[in-house]
Amino acid sequence: MAFTLWALFEAIMLCLNAICVLNEERFLAKVGWASWQNVQGFGEPPTVKSQILNLIRSIRTVARIPLIFLNIVTIIVKLVLG
Repeated sequence: MAFTLWALFEAIMLCLNAICVLNEERFLAKVGWASWQNVQGFGEPPTVKSQILNLIRSIRTVARIPLIFLNIVTIIVKLVLG
């Protein structure tokens, strides 16, 4: 299998799907990554953990609707082209 732009697109889309389906209460809280466990004081620099949690939350917020359409397009292309 050759490494193509389509394969790169599918890999990125699968990673975004994985981030979007993470449930904060069921999965992230068990490993200590819930938002309520990450309380910082005013003026403290953000930790790497809090920055990753903010990235996950922002990806879930911004990418949810476009990801639905990208999944539909990918499924149609896979059905038509094989």
